[in-house]
Amino acid sequence: MTLLEVKNVKKTYTTRLGGHLVQALRNVNFSVEKGEYLAIMGESGSGKTTLLNIVASLDQATSGEVLLEGRDLGKIRERDLADFRRDNLGFVFQDFNLLDTFSLKDNILLPLVLSGVKYQEMTRRLEPLAEKLGIRDILEKYPYEVSGGQKQRAAVARACITDPSILLADEPTGALDSRSADQLLDLFSQINQEGQTILMVTHSARAASRAGRVLFIKDGEVFHQLYRGDRSNEAMFAQIADTLTALAAGGENRG
Repeated sequence: MTLLEVKNVKKTYTTRLGGHLVQALRNVNFSVEKGEYLAIMGESGSGKTTLLNIVASLDQATSGEVLLEGRDLGKIRERDLADFRRDNLGFVFQDFNLLDTFSLKDNILLPLVLSGVKYQEMTRRLEPLAEKLGIRDILEKYPYEVSGGQKQRAAVARACITDPSILLADEPTGALDSRSADQLLDLFSQINQEGQTILMVTHSARAASRAGRVLFIKDGEVFHQLYRGDRSNEAMFAQIADTLTALAAGGENRG
């Protein structure tokens, strides 16, 4: 079942100085199946973050469509966007985006509080999630009292507690040491195996090697797609590295 469809998406910016047009995305097309784990890769300036922002309804395409479960994100009224994101999208950011004045527990529960969920239901959702993510014993601590890996696991809990249609991750391992990054990627694999759809933007071939499919973006276009098939993480890593080398060398679009 197709969950997300990106159709003929283009994004053009006008620079502040000189008023020049910059084509950030050029006719991008792809879809994401329900339960899929997709990584998007590309060099800085390739358009991958712009693409993620459009999928997240944080920005609008100049033309084209983004459909989530058949709903055109470009047609959602501005006043309804915050509610739509809270109810349908989960976000995991590189810098965690946790509130230092809230405990980890309160940070995780915040989306449910904003949705008016009853406390008993919040607790019912939180307990198994905190256990699975290994943060049950630190829920009363504040972000400044825990490690980067623990912060990111709390951020994953916050993203997942609403049972989102799709989990969007922007460089989720970027601020983590290698051990914490591996632990986070293990968690991503686990929640994906349990049915959570994940779309992750990353520079890390190591992170992308855990995905079921990798989409490579170059100069605002889809350059190539790599499917896992029966490849191991190590074999997937090698294939990703080869593709990144071809991309950096200016290889032809292999859409």
